Amino acid sequence: ACAAPSLAIAMYRCLLACALTFGWMLLTSRRVRLPDGARAALGPGVALAAHFGTWIPSLRLTTVALSTAMISTQPVWTALLARIAGVRPARAVWWGIAVSVAGVLLLTGFGGSVTGSSWIGMGLALVAAFFAAVYVAFGERLRKSTDLGSYTTVVYGVAGLCLLLVALIGGVALAGYTPRDWLLIVAITLVAQIGGHSAMNAVVHRTSATVVSTAILFEAPGAAILAAIFLGQSVGLTLVLGLAVMLIGLVVVVRGTASRMPESGV
Repeated sequence: ACAAPSLAIAMYRCLLACALTFGWMLLTSRRVRLPDGARAALGPGVALAAHFGTWIPSLRLTTVALSTAMISTQPVWTALLARIAGVRPARAVWWGIAVSVAGVLLLTGFGGSVTGSSWIGMGLALVAAFFAAVYVAFGERLRKSTDLGSYTTVVYGVAGLCLLLVALIGGVALAGYTPRDWLLIVAITLVAQIGGHSAMNAVVHRTSATVVSTAILFEAPGAAILAAIFLGQSVGLTLVLGLAVMLIGLVVVVRGTASRMPESGV
């Protein structure tokens, strides 16, 4: 809905969120502290920049429903990363992920005719899902020793600066937008970045990254509904059924992860 360049949207939402979070820290007389050092924030910051740098452009190439369907593969990547790190997810976790992803594909009507640039958009969203999993995995580890305000301030700042560098190299227009576009950028910062990513970062250290990533699957029906209302992109009658299937899958993942907590130490 925003006419500003995709990379500019990604950059401004990160930098504005960084400024807002830092302002909140100042108002509450808190200092930005990173026990593991500033370099520890480079990993999640770069991963977040790569996530936005691939996902937001994908929305210009395919429908919101198909893009978020690809993003919904994030819990699969998260579980694979956990397995590489030595954590063995329970078999129920894999079944739950499969059911949840099937629910997303069902509610988005995935499997219909997809042609042209839509494949490129879906491919970018798939890459974005991988980087989102890396971002959440970093958060699961670093948030155990870093407070929410410090973590989000630095990580959002690193992501914003990375995107700014890419935008400058690519000659992306960073000004000259309409007032409506600026309002939309502010809205995505407040709702999606502060209300969404910050909420996710607030809980990721209390549960596993796999559970958090699976919960993010509920972004798909919400995005599909908003796209139908504001962009005129159709939503099929399978939305309710797909949402129910997703919920069942999420419950299975949560139960499966809880059963492994004493063994894995997650």
